Amino acid sequence: MKDGELDSVDRSILYYLQQDARRTSSSDIAAELDLSSSTVRTRLNKLEESGIIRGYHVDIDYDLAGYPLYTKIICTAPVTRRGTLSKQARGVDGVTAVREIMTGKRNVYVNAIGESHDDLNRIAEELDELGLDIVDEQIIRDEYVCPYSGLLERDDESDAAETSD
Repeated sequence: MKDGELDSVDRSILYYLQQDARRTSSSDIAAELDLSSSTVRTRLNKLEESGIIRGYHVDIDYDLAGYPLYTKIICTAPVTRRGTLSKQARGVDGVTAVREIMTGKRNVYVNAIGESHDDLNRIAEELDELGLDIVDEQIIRDEYVCPYSGLLERDDESDAAETSD
């Protein structure tokens, strides 16, 4: 499987996993797609081996888990150090996600949680010590993750081209 070469079956598998990977079995997906479970498992293995599926992640309500403060810290990193600093930021206690942005000065976004403002201050100080310049901090009320429906809606030109040959 080459980068970006997903057929409609692969894209459909990804869509159904995005809905609820924990409660969606290969048998469930197979039933939706009218395929065998073994075919879906084989496809899943290939998607994992190729790195398209990087992992299966839990969606946590941090407030209910005892971390009422959820913040997005927007930083600037020198472009030549952006990747290294982003990786180092993931090691700061309380950081839950890091995004590298390709454009503009605001090029590293850090999501972090804490029980108190002191926790958030400590996280900001540690990010600063790494060499990230904090541009803005935003307290997040909630964040919702949803499946990308384009995985199902996109016409598969490559499948059409293969069948016409």
